[in-house]
Amino acid sequence: MFFSGDPSTRKRVALGGRSNKENDRQKLLEKTRLERERRSWLRKQTSAATKIQKFYRGRKDVEAAHIQMREQFYRTYGKHCEKVESTSFCPDSAFLRQLLYFFNANNVGDFKILVEICRFLQQYLQEQGNFVSLFSGMDYFSRKALVDYRVKQLAYTCIQAVYKNRLYKFKNQHNASFRECNQQMVLLLDTAASLIEPNLPWVCKTVEYLLQRNIFANFREIVLIVQESIKTASCSEFLYPLERLLGLMIPHTGQMPCSCPIADPQWSFSSQLLTIAFLWQLFPRLREVFVTQGYGKHYVNQMALCMKSYTGILPKDVSPELPGYACLLGNTLETAAVALAQADCSFEMASDLATILTRLLEALTCQKKFSQENKESSISDEDVIADGDFMSRVLNKDLLQQIIRTLTSGFLIQLINVLFGWILHAHSLNHEQTDERLVIAVDAACAFLHVALETFPLDQILIVLAYRTELVPVLWNFIKLCHDKDKWPSLTEHSQYLVGEAPGWLLPLSVFCPVFKLMLMLTDNEEFYEQEKPLPLEDVRCLVVILRQALWQLLWVLPVLNQVKAAKNQSNNRNHLKMLQRKVIMEVSQLLSQLLDWNSRRQFILPSLFHADGINETFIAQAMLENTRAHDILKQAPFLIPFTSRVKIFASQLASHRQRQGSQSLFTRNRFRIRRDHILEDAYNQMNKCSEEDLRGLIRVTFINEFGVEEAGIDGGGIFKDFMENITRAAFDCQYGLFKETSDHLLYPNPGSGLIHEHHLQYFHFLGTLLGKAMYEGILVDIPFATFFLSKLKQKHNYLNDLPSLDPELYRHLIFLKNYKGNLSELELYFVIVNNEYGEQREEQLVPNGKDQHVTNENVITFVRLVANHRLNLQIRQQSVHFLRGLHQLIRKEWIDMFNEHELQLLISGSLESLDVDDLRDNANYAGGYHKDHYVIEMFWEVLKGFSVENQKKFLKFVTGCSRGPLLGFRYLEPAFCIQRTAGTVSDEELNRLPTSATCMNLLKLPPYTSKEHLERKLFYAINADAGFDLS
Repeated sequence: MFFSGDPSTRKRVALGGRSNKENDRQKLLEKTRLERERRSWLRKQTSAATKIQKFYRGRKDVEAAHIQMREQFYRTYGKHCEKVESTSFCPDSAFLRQLLYFFNANNVGDFKILVEICRFLQQYLQEQGNFVSLFSGMDYFSRKALVDYRVKQLAYTCIQAVYKNRLYKFKNQHNASFRECNQQMVLLLDTAASLIEPNLPWVCKTVEYLLQRNIFANFREIVLIVQESIKTASCSEFLYPLERLLGLMIPHTGQMPCSCPIADPQWSFSSQLLTIAFLWQLFPRLREVFVTQGYGKHYVNQMALCMKSYTGILPKDVSPELPGYACLLGNTLETAAVALAQADCSFEMASDLATILTRLLEALTCQKKFSQENKESSISDEDVIADGDFMSRVLNKDLLQQIIRTLTSGFLIQLINVLFGWILHAHSLNHEQTDERLVIAVDAACAFLHVALETFPLDQILIVLAYRTELVPVLWNFIKLCHDKDKWPSLTEHSQYLVGEAPGWLLPLSVFCPVFKLMLMLTDNEEFYEQEKPLPLEDVRCLVVILRQALWQLLWVLPVLNQVKAAKNQSNNRNHLKMLQRKVIMEVSQLLSQLLDWNSRRQFILPSLFHADGINETFIAQAMLENTRAHDILKQAPFLIPFTSRVKIFASQLASHRQRQGSQSLFTRNRFRIRRDHILEDAYNQMNKCSEEDLRGLIRVTFINEFGVEEAGIDGGGIFKDFMENITRAAFDCQYGLFKETSDHLLYPNPGSGLIHEHHLQYFHFLGTLLGKAMYEGILVDIPFATFFLSKLKQKHNYLNDLPSLDPELYRHLIFLKNYKGNLSELELYFVIVNNEYGEQREEQLVPNGKDQHVTNENVITFVRLVANHRLNLQIRQQSVHFLRGLHQLIRKEWIDMFNEHELQLLISGSLESLDVDDLRDNANYAGGYHKDHYVIEMFWEVLKGFSVENQKKFLKFVTGCSRGPLLGFRYLEPAFCIQRTAGTVSDEELNRLPTSATCMNLLKLPPYTSKEHLERKLFYAINADAGFDLS
C-alpha cells in the first residue's frame, strides 16, 4: 500500500476528459473530409474546364465554318451581292441557306449584304407585286415547308439586324452617315413587313415563329431607343415602316381565320409595347388599326384574364416616374373611348376594360400611398401637398396629364353607356332585370370609379359623371331595388378592396354619394323643390332612410362584427375594406348633412327620419364621454342624434368646462367700466388685454351713463348679460362697416372692410371672441347670421344654392348660363370676375390665364362653381378666418361641429318664435307671499300674454338681461324665474312704484297692484323706460 518506486503499476488518467485516441480520431475524420472535398472540387474544375474548352472549340469551329461559308458566298454571289438574281431565291438555290447560316448582325459586311438583299427584294416587289413565285418557283405547295422556313428565318433576321444595331444606328446621330443608316434600317423593316403581308400563304407560320422568339420584346427595345432619339433628331422616316410592321403583327390573335397560337401574356403586344409611355403619339395610325378593326377586344380580354398577376408579366420600368402599369393605363385609356364608341363594342369588352383599368389604378393608388408614407417625414406642417401634387411627384407630368385628360373626356361617357345602355333603353327596372348582368355592370363600374376617385379626386370626373351620364339614376334604381327586396349581391369580383363579408351596398354608395353630392352643390332651389331634380322628393326621402341605416351599420353595428372576426383574418384585403368603410362613412355623412341643410331651408321630410333608431339615454350618456364609440358617432355624424340631445351634451360640456375654470379662479379678476355711448371702443380696448384664461373667467361690468355717472346695480350676472346684448348689437351694426346685410337682413362679413378700417382683421378676431364669450356663458344674442357665413364657422365650403341670399341677381345669371341651350362661346364670357367695392372695380381671374379662356358648353359647370366659390368663400375668407380664431378661444371646434348651420343659429340666438308664456309660467317660482293662485299673479300672466311679441321680448330682457329664453325652454333657465312681492302693505305709495328686477337672479319685484289695468300700465312703462339698471 506504500509507494514502491515503480510507476508502471499506476493507472494513467487523462484530466481533459477524453483519451488521446479519441482526439486523434476526430482530426483524422476532419482531414479525410477536407481531402474528399478537395478532390470533388478538382473533378468539378476539370469538368468545367473540359466543357469550356469543348464549347470554345465548338464555337471556333462554327466561326471557321461561318467564315468558310461567307467566303464561298462572296465567290458565288459577290461581296455586295452584285451577282444575285431572282433565281437565287428559289428553293433549289443555296443563296438563302448560306446567308442564313453565316449571318451575324454585328458583322458590318453581313449587315451590308442583308441591306442589299432587302433592296433587291423591294425592287422585285415593285416590279412583280408578289414574293410567292420568287421564293417558291412555280409550285409553292410542293416546297411549302422549305419556303416557309426560309421566309420566317429571313423576316426574323431582318428584325434582329435592326434590334442588334439599334444603339449604334440611332445614338450616333451626329455621324455623317446617320441618314444613310436610317435608310438602311427602314429598308430592313419594310422587307420584314412585306414578308408578312396578309395575302401571303406563309404569313401565319412566319408570325408564329416571330412570336415564339418573343419578337415584341425586341420591338420594345427598338421603340424605346427611337423614342429617346427622336428628341434630338428626326426619325420620322423610320417610324412609318416600324408602325406598318407592328400593324401587320397585331391582327394575329389566334382567332379565325388566323391560325397563330395565342402569345404568352408576358411577351405579348400588350405587356411589351403598351407599357411604353405615349406609344400612340409615335404610332397614330397603329392606334386606329388597334381600335377600329376590333383587335383591341382580343388584347383587352387577354389583359383582363391575366390582370390578377400583372406585376409578374410587365417588363422592367423604363424609369421610376414612368412605371409600366401607369404607361399601360395611359395607353389603354387613350384607345378606350374610341373602342367603346364602336358599334360592335360588346358589354363583355366594357366589363373587361373596367377590370383592367381598376387593377392598374389600384397599383397607382398603392404607389401614391407608398410615396406619401415615405415623404411624410420630410413635409412640414405648412407644406400641405394636394393629391394632384403628390401624383405629379410620383409620375411623369406628361403621363399624368394624359391619364387625367382621357379620364375627364369622352371615355367615362362611353363606358357608362356601354355598361348600362341596355338598362336605359328599358326605361325602368323590375325584379326580373336584377340579374347577373346588372350586378356585373354595377360591380365593374363602381369598382373602377371608386378607385379612380381615390387616385384622382378631380371635380372634372364628378362633373362628367353627374351631368353627361345617367350614372346617378341607374345606381339609384339599383340601390332602391336591392333595398326594397332586402337583398344585396356580393360585389367582390372586380376589386381587391372587398372581401366576402363586405356589405353589398358598400361599393355602390362609395360612387353614388360623391356624384350625387356634387349635383346637390350645383342644384338651385327651383330645381330641387319644384322640378324635383336630380331625384324626385319621394325618392330623396327613401334615400335618407337608406343612407341613415347604412351609416348606422358602419358606425355602430359593423365595428362589433369586425372586432369578432379580426382574429380570424388579418389579410391585406381587410385593410382595404376598412379604408373603403372610412371613405363611405365620410361620403354618406356629408351627403346626409347636405340633405339636412336642404330640409332646413324648406322641410320636405320629417327631421326625425335623420335620427338613428338606437339613440337612448344610455347612448347620450356615453356620447358625453371621450374615447367611446358613441362619442365618435357624435363627431362623425351628429345629425343621427336628435337636436335637443345634442344641445344637452353641449350644455353639459360647457358647464363642466366652466366648473373647472371656476375652481381655478375663485375671485373676479376682470372688471370692465363701459361707457354706454362708447360701448364698442371700451369693450374692444379692455377685452383685448385679457388672456384666454381671463376670458373664460368671470367678467363683471359697471356701466357709465351719458352723464359720466355709474349706473345703479351690482353685477351679479344680469348687467353682464345686458352688456353682451348691447355690445353685440353695436358691433354687428352694418353702419360700423364690418358686416353687411343680405336682402333677407342676414349678416355676413363685409368683403371691403379693409377699405374702412385699417385694423379690420383684429376687429373680426375681437367679434369672434365676443360671440364665443356669449355662447360660453349661455347668453343668447339677437344676431341673425347668413347661412353661408355660419358655414365658414364650421370651416365648410359654400355652393351655388347659398348664393341667392347674398346676390340674387348674380344667382339668376348663373342659373341662366347653367341651363343655356345655345352656344355659350358666342356670349364672349371669360373666366374672370369683377369685384366692385365702394366704387373701386377690380378684375380677378378665376383660373390661371382665365382672361384668355372662353366659357363654353363643356366648362360652364366649372365656371358657375368658380364664380359661386369666389363670392361665397374667397371674398370673405380672411375675415372669416380671424373671426373663427377669436371664436375658438372659448368654443372648441368639436363643439361647433355637433350642429349644422341652422342649428348653430339657434344656439347663438335661440328660437325666432314668440315667447312661450305658458312654459315660463309652468317653470316660475314665487316669493314674498305670492303663489301661483294669487290674484296679482293671475292678473300678471294675463297681462303678459296680452303683450305684443316685441313687448314680451322687452319684458324677458327686463327680468333676465336677454330678450330670448333658453333654447330648451325655461326649465333650463338658471336660476329659475321668480316673482317676488315688494311691499308688505297695499298703500298708495307702494302702488305707485314701478316693477323692478334683479337680472342676475332672474327676479321680478312686483308690487301688489289692485287692478289689471294698473298693473299693465306700470309694467309697460318699466320695460320700455330704457333706464339701464337704474330701475333695478
